[in-house]
Amino acid sequence: MALFRPSVDVRPVTEFRSHTSEVLEQVQKTKRPVVLTQHGRSAAVLLDVDVYEALMDEIAVARDVRVAEAQLDAGMGIPHEVMEARAIAAQVSGKYGDALRELAE
Repeated sequence: MALFRPSVDVRPVTEFRSHTSEVLEQVQKTKRPVVLTQHGRSAAVLLDVDVYEALMDEIAVARDVRVAEAQLDAGMGIPHEVMEARAIAAQVSGKYGDALRELAE
């Protein structure tokens, strides 16, 4: 995401109402968020859709990492050597479906 510039990226909601297309074009062009203010206080943030989706993806990955770390801390991890042996056994036996079901258990 581009560097936030308060001098151009903070606008009153009344300005947004009267210049909606221009503000949306700014957000899409610059990829910077625009903070909308109401009564002098921040009220909402406008983000480009691609930037928003990228942020949501990053959050999902961070959550997955936290869950995985908690699982490892709880002793729920499977050592690499065990997984490698299972994968090789699955390739040799040709029982990919059975091996994958076994891994899921």
